[in-house]
Amino acid sequence: MRILVINGPNLNMLGRREAKHYGTDTLPSIEQALTEKARALDCELVFFQSNHEGALIDFIQEKALQADGILINPGALTHYGYSLHDALVDAGLPVVEVHLSDIHTREEWRKISVISDIVIKQISGLKAQSYLLGLEALVEHIRGKKEK
Repeated sequence: MRILVINGPNLNMLGRREAKHYGTDTLPSIEQALTEKARALDCELVFFQSNHEGALIDFIQEKALQADGILINPGALTHYGYSLHDALVDAGLPVVEVHLSDIHTREEWRKISVISDIVIKQISGLKAQSYLLGLEALVEHIRGKKEK
């Protein structure tokens, strides 16, 4: 099983961003924790981060045919990335949306997710743990579909 792990704008700055919202983990440390979890779940992860929506879309279009699911933190694109939404739909894969901060308790504009209607699950507010729980949920969903 192969999972695409996609991170949007500014997530490369984790560890230096507002710790109260995002925690102190860096993106490489989150990727390391995910790699260890993936090993236990017997799945392969393909990581990608970009500050550019078009690069994220290109990655999805290029890699979706060789993947079983997508774990994504779209960053600020969560709130206005309609072309990212469309690329995720076109990929035809199950998607889990994760956020380090609780987007539902922050500014009004952050409460809106333009991809929430297409994901199988959204996990937010648990800092780096959001990713680990998201990966578990995605793998469980994929395995459940394959058993049917």
